[in-house]
Parts: sequence; structure tokens; C-alpha cells
Amino acid sequence: MKALLSSTPVLWFLFLFNLVVAAAAPFVVDGAQGVMTAVGMGVVSLGAGVGLLRGQRPSGHGA
Repeated sequence: MKALLSSTPVLWFLFLFNLVVAAAAPFVVDGAQGVMTAVGMGVVSLGAGVGLLRGQRPSGHGA
């Protein structure tokens, strides 16, 4: 399961999907529930974004 969740396509999906939901939630769901949904989805999106950044290994090829 860890290998699946750390794969690049899955991280991109989690990042983009949760970012869109976090941006739309306050407009779709009223009140505190919309704000908390946006915060929760934003945290997941940030986590996936950090995973994407950590997955980028600088190449050791110097020329």
C-alpha cells in the first residue's frame, strides 16, 4: 500500500483533486463545515505536494 500511495501519479491525483475540493468547499458547503472541509482537504493536498517535492531527486549527472 505504501508503494502505491508514494507513486507519482497517485500523488499528483491527490494533490490536484484535494486542491480543487479545498478551493470549492467553502462555496459549496455553508458555514463551519465548509471551512473545515477546505482545511482538511488543503492539508491532504499539501502533504501530497510535499511528497511530490521529496520524490524529485536531483540527478547526479554534472557536465
